[in-house]
Amino acid sequence: QVQLVESGGGSVQAGGSLRLSCAASGAVSSYCMAWFRQAPGKEREGVASITTDGITRSAASVKGRVTISKDNAKNTLDLQMNSLNPEDTAMYYCAAQVYNSACRTLNRDLFPYWGHGTQVTVSS
Repeated sequence: QVQLVESGGGSVQAGGSLRLSCAASGAVSSYCMAWFRQAPGKEREGVASITTDGITRSAASVKGRVTISKDNAKNTLDLQMNSLNPEDTAMYYCAAQVYNSACRTLNRDLFPYWGHGTQVTVSS
């Protein structure tokens, strides 16, 4: 079992940037890692993922604006978000799963390990 703690959320104006970080209690090199987000009244959706061998994918809604990365030495997962807009306002969650298939689908139901989230608010 791995414990995840997110940080880096905050309030920014449209067009701004934020970098989210997730600290893991276990080796991130051993997990498919992902970021999800949930806006009020909406379902939790996948933002980006990275497999154990570093293959990344991102959702169409954020493609070209986010970069997911991990530091195996520090056991951290980051999400760099640029050109933020109000539609990006949500609680952002870090998630982990042993199997890389979860990263390929970004299906939230396949991720057993979750952090408590960090809030991102983008104002126009």
